[in-house]
Amino acid sequence: MENKTNYSIARLGILSDIEPKVFLKDQLDLTGCEVSFGTIPAGQEVPFLHAHKENEEVYIFLQGNGTFHIDGEELHVEEGCIIKVTRAGVRGLKSGNKNLIYICIQAKEGSLNQATADDGIIS
Repeated sequence: MENKTNYSIARLGILSDIEPKVFLKDQLDLTGCEVSFGTIPAGQEVPFLHAHKENEEVYIFLQGNGTFHIDGEELHVEEGCIIKVTRAGVRGLKSGNKNLIYICIQAKEGSLNQATADDGIIS
């Protein structure tokens, strides 16, 4: 990690080599969200279902395919699919016939006070 006054950089390398999951909170000194990159090898699954006490999650699927379990439903996911899950949603993941590569972003549910256009300062 490179830490500068106004930015931090983490270099993860080839995303398909990341297994099972890399969390970036400490690597980037994040203070408002958690970001992780994950790979689930073909035909495997996360061995538990989970929900959160405070954080909603956004899953962005970058490569592969699989099944996203949410509150007893099974949703097909593949590259380009994005799913937002509230903190109470019970979720889990299983890859299909290819490695499933994804980004997961967590932030406290209800904490967004402004969106990009409202928060931007043009110099």
